Amino acid sequence: MTGTRRPPRQIINVGLSSFADAILHAGGMALHVDWRPPAEGDTALGKSLANLVNNPTVDQANQTAFNRYLNAQPQLESVGAAGALLPGMEDRMILHSGPPIEWQNMCGPMQGAIIGAAIFEGWAEDQNSAVRLLESGEVSLEPCHHHGAAGPMSGIISPSMPVWKVHNSDLGNHTFSNLNEGLGKVLRFGANSPDVIERLKWMQQTLAIVLNEALDELGPVELKPLMAQALHMGDEIHNRNAAATSLFIKKLIPAALRSAQDLESLSQAIEFMAGNDHFFLNLSMAACKSMLDAAHGVPHSSMVTAMARNGVDFGIRLSGCGGDWFTTPAPVVNGLYFPGYTIDDSAPDLGDSAIAETAGIGGFAMAAAPAIVQFVGGTPADALACSKEMTYITLGRNHAFTLPVLNFVGTAAGIDARKVVDTGIAPIINTGIAHRDAGIGQIGAGITRAPLKCFSQAIDRLGETIES
Repeated sequence: MTGTRRPPRQIINVGLSSFADAILHAGGMALHVDWRPPAEGDTALGKSLANLVNNPTVDQANQTAFNRYLNAQPQLESVGAAGALLPGMEDRMILHSGPPIEWQNMCGPMQGAIIGAAIFEGWAEDQNSAVRLLESGEVSLEPCHHHGAAGPMSGIISPSMPVWKVHNSDLGNHTFSNLNEGLGKVLRFGANSPDVIERLKWMQQTLAIVLNEALDELGPVELKPLMAQALHMGDEIHNRNAAATSLFIKKLIPAALRSAQDLESLSQAIEFMAGNDHFFLNLSMAACKSMLDAAHGVPHSSMVTAMARNGVDFGIRLSGCGGDWFTTPAPVVNGLYFPGYTIDDSAPDLGDSAIAETAGIGGFAMAAAPAIVQFVGGTPADALACSKEMTYITLGRNHAFTLPVLNFVGTAAGIDARKVVDTGIAPIINTGIAHRDAGIGQIGAGITRAPLKCFSQAIDRLGETIES
């Protein structure tokens, strides 16, 4: 039979306010709409949503918040001790990933990592004395996000640990992240053996000094252009940082060689960074937090400025809801597991690294990194579809971060909680999977979704601020 070739069919899940957008996005493709009721059919939530959709107050607030995010210019300034740099960091305080949580409720990897931090700081001699100290309440435990910081997996930052300091030259805010330890048995997965503590001390006493002296020679490093170039080289800058790490090392080494550091320390530092493709991850997180903190605190804005997990709870924050967290149980990731492990071995989703997706990279930019599917599952076509799907729940695109395979269009950015609740499309996240027991480490990786319940809670709360 002859005739005109039928265009491919695109299936899009939409709510009422997104129907017209879906038609526009489909272009010449045949469109099949899998309609679902807004707010998952919840009448009360639907009323809150209706008061916020096309609300000029919210729309104006979102434009302000989104512009602040777009205009942010994160620059790497220096490396220094967390206790000296982080706002509100106390002498006996340990920061962790995700929303607030008490010691007794923490997952195994986070407890193990905090025990390791207490030993590293010299507050305890061994695991047993560390546990007694932590159970006594003498050490404050607070989220990294409450101190302008973000840390991967357990996210642990203690006062003596070195951190990156990033400055947003547009609005002047500062953000921080710890240094990446590499893979294997590391603190962020709950390992706290003597070799882990020894590595942390080397990072404090040698690596941090090499990095800071190199940055003194180099001057501030603009992070957005480096991240944009990495996207063009196959990274999505969350679970794949090979290009970004290489670009950073290339920029850093000439300055390091001009510094006053001895050759042995330089050699050790360069070898360590070159052997860790994830080294740039923590810099990416600090840069993303810099952009999103710039957008935070705009009254009535429905823009999401943080998504984070502590291995028990998944939480989000909205620009227009101050310091409030909206939480629900963290999901267990059904991803690709390393040989010998299954989903039964995994801890619930963990870490602050979803700040990448919140800022429009990571899972939102998978179209730039088709090879990532070998690590997190799916196909290159799935990666492309994920980047397209996220346009239905965002305020716009970030044209500083472009996707070559999509004709260099900007990544979808500025998650709008209204659109998430309206469409039922949850933000996608690339994530590593930690073993539920402390110290075993990463056992896989996968693609997951932020729980919709967080966004429903946020819409209810935002609706109250509009009504008042």
